[in-house]
Amino acid sequence: MATPNPLRIPNTTTPRIILHGGAGNITPTNLPPEKWTLYKSALLSILSTCTTLLQKDPSARALDIATHAVTLFESNALFNCGHGAVFTRAGTIELEASVMVSDAAGFRKRGCGVMAVSRVKHPILLAKEMLVRGEEEDGGGAYAHVQLSGRTVEELAKGWGLEMCEPSAHFTKRRWDEHKRGLEREREGKRGGAEPRFPPGDPSWDGREYLPQGTVGAVVLDRFGTICVATSTGGLTNKLPGRIGDTPTLGAGYWAEEWMEDAPSIPAQMSYRPGEPSLPDSLNNLSRGNIKDFLGECFPYISPTHEINYAYSPTRSDSSGSGGKTPTQGIHNIAATSTSPFLARRRRAVAMSGTGNGDSFLRLSAARTAAAMSRFSTPALPLQTAVSRMAGSGGALQESAGDRWGRTGEGEGGIIGIEVCCAADGSSESGVVWDFNCGGMFRAWVDDSGRQRCMVFKDEY
Repeated sequence: MATPNPLRIPNTTTPRIILHGGAGNITPTNLPPEKWTLYKSALLSILSTCTTLLQKDPSARALDIATHAVTLFESNALFNCGHGAVFTRAGTIELEASVMVSDAAGFRKRGCGVMAVSRVKHPILLAKEMLVRGEEEDGGGAYAHVQLSGRTVEELAKGWGLEMCEPSAHFTKRRWDEHKRGLEREREGKRGGAEPRFPPGDPSWDGREYLPQGTVGAVVLDRFGTICVATSTGGLTNKLPGRIGDTPTLGAGYWAEEWMEDAPSIPAQMSYRPGEPSLPDSLNNLSRGNIKDFLGECFPYISPTHEINYAYSPTRSDSSGSGGKTPTQGIHNIAATSTSPFLARRRRAVAMSGTGNGDSFLRLSAARTAAAMSRFSTPALPLQTAVSRMAGSGGALQESAGDRWGRTGEGEGGIIGIEVCCAADGSSESGVVWDFNCGGMFRAWVDDSGRQRCMVFKDEY
């Protein structure tokens, strides 16, 4: 049995939730007001339902709420998942889903992904079942595997009693028309000798129309301080059959983890962040013959005047920013100041769900890389900053596209997430974060004042 975490105190953490419904080349032209009204209504309905469950049930767990939210997405034809998923080039539907929890002591597998699924009504519940059954001796037939695909995982789903369906149950005329229209545009480009509007790297992108290339997702923090991320998608419009995206791939399109850390009072820096070479203070002091400060840098706790501060204070506001500005929501402070190094410990957890061009997320292991930016900074980097450096304007995703940026859809996407810090005295602070580098990202969340919010662009629609 796992040793109880002393910083996991039930009912001391304020529950949080944030959802996304996809990202990409979304503009006021291809998302007119009447269409935005439909998306907004659907997002707020899912948010309201899950917020009520999360707040009214003291025993509500992040895993249950996050996966329930995604089942609601999978049942809504507006979104690229479940009933409403996009088609492959062969005219088939291949679904993917995943789930992950931050608490390593909760489930031994921590995260699971399923792919190439077409006969399960709710792929997200299949991913959840794989995670939960991982506590059994043989994983319920899935053994220690954390990723399974196709008929193998569908047979497990049937044996586990999950709701099955025919592939046609996921069919919608809207997605079928998008599928045919996309293929026809490719053929027209080839017949005319022109450069195809759908480049080989992403057959869903033409620079004008919003054809889904993203995931739906939910990130939920419960009263017990555990964060869960759940994701589901049909993948890229007109993808090749058998293509596996970032959604079911651990570390690429989703991630959750937690760790114990000190809370020092120096500015956050990434020791391996490129483009910013500098001499460490300790070596700088030594090179100048300043032995006293050199020893102080190497052994900070030998000084009785050394103070460790719990402060964790990136600038924050509740607005989304505009004109390429970086969102600044997230954690802004944590509890207290301590002069004892033994009391300056906190449990920190993060979880993220990505959406957009999955191949770009895969190449960068985007979600895990953002978590690593946050975790391995000195001291910890706010998750909002890490997410913006990955998925914000000019971030790593955009840079990964090189000179193809803006021409192929490559590198486009966004990330949502939640972070929480829990101190030894039972106090905690949490925050939702998000950023994106493309035209828009459908998202809904409950802000710090308890207000339900929904946006698609950087500014209000």
